[in-house]
Amino acid sequence: MQQRTQVAIIGGGPAGLLLSHMLHLGGIKSVVLERQTKAYVLKRIRAGVLEYGSVKLLRNAGLGERLDREGHVHDGCFIVWQDREPLLVSTKEHAGKPMWSHGQTAITEELYRVRERDGGSIVEEADNVRLHDIDGAAPKVTYDWNGESRTLSCDFIAGCDGFHGVSRRSIPASLVRTFERAYPFGWLGIMSETPPVGEVIYARHARGFALASLRNPMLSRYYIQCSLDSDIAEWPDERFWDELKQRFPPGIAEKIVTGPSIEKSIAPLRSFVAEPMRYGRLFLAGDAAHIVPPTGAKGLNLAISDVFYLQRALIEHFRNGDDQYLDSYSDMALRRVWGAVRLSWQLTKLLHVFPDEDAFESRIKASEFDYLQASPKAQAALAEQYAGLPFEE
Repeated sequence: MQQRTQVAIIGGGPAGLLLSHMLHLGGIKSVVLERQTKAYVLKRIRAGVLEYGSVKLLRNAGLGERLDREGHVHDGCFIVWQDREPLLVSTKEHAGKPMWSHGQTAITEELYRVRERDGGSIVEEADNVRLHDIDGAAPKVTYDWNGESRTLSCDFIAGCDGFHGVSRRSIPASLVRTFERAYPFGWLGIMSETPPVGEVIYARHARGFALASLRNPMLSRYYIQCSLDSDIAEWPDERFWDELKQRFPPGIAEKIVTGPSIEKSIAPLRSFVAEPMRYGRLFLAGDAAHIVPPTGAKGLNLAISDVFYLQRALIEHFRNGDDQYLDSYSDMALRRVWGAVRLSWQLTKLLHVFPDEDAFESRIKASEFDYLQASPKAQAALAEQYAGLPFEE
């Protein structure tokens, strides 16, 4: 079967669906190819902290109603350090921008809703996806669906299919430069239908890092640093809650409401960037091009900014025949990516206990936190980065 569209989008996660929706608003046709089912995609538990710029974009794209109804607005995040006073990194005070807590699953549900409402083409369970002629003027994508081989001809391909997807691997290896840093620990996280402590709180303790986050007034998300060889079967709920509370000061620990976990997982931490984010008529966006440790809360926000740059470039091409933004897409997106990678790396190093950390490094980190706590200028610099750099014009 032969089919044609203007933009073939590989991957039906939030990046691919948001790009499809925004192209639709600009009068551009697209087809989304997703390897999994919709139900599977919506089971993925991902990030939940949104920058002001991401919220503004979602609102402008007609996706703000549920966000405003269910999302939680807060002034930034807290850092609590063992035996020290909590520090509020106030994005509202220092950058004039609040932050939002709103689960990625809810955003993806809304994106599916509006694409289905608007008649968007989303192919679920697209198997054996292959990209062809991406360095020429007439790229195409082949895939299998329901036992049938299909060909999708297009003008451009957007690779939004994540770190393990086919898009980045379709670029000749000699033309891609990758940068990676794997961290020697992971995050054990749980979701529980319990009222959250109310804020995003990072904790640094001699026992390891911990994080309290939230999705809505009756859905909490908590993490603790764990070793990479941890077995999730060895972490029943009772043990997790006990360990979590030990890593927070008593005043915060006593506010944590425990309950049965509805999701539990262990995720390794890594920083990864692939350059460039374009090859011929293929453009990478989101996790297909970069991964950041969740410490900086930047993964979903970077995907959203990639989509902003890419949809603008594609609309300018089709509407006005102007390729300026297409030609500058990779450089522009990567400037924001590396800023987020740097912030996530800094926070990861500061707040975690590394296996080889000695007394000297522990004291250096404590001194760094003391300086941050005492210096409004240092707080402002951190808040500006945490709030998110503005999108380039």
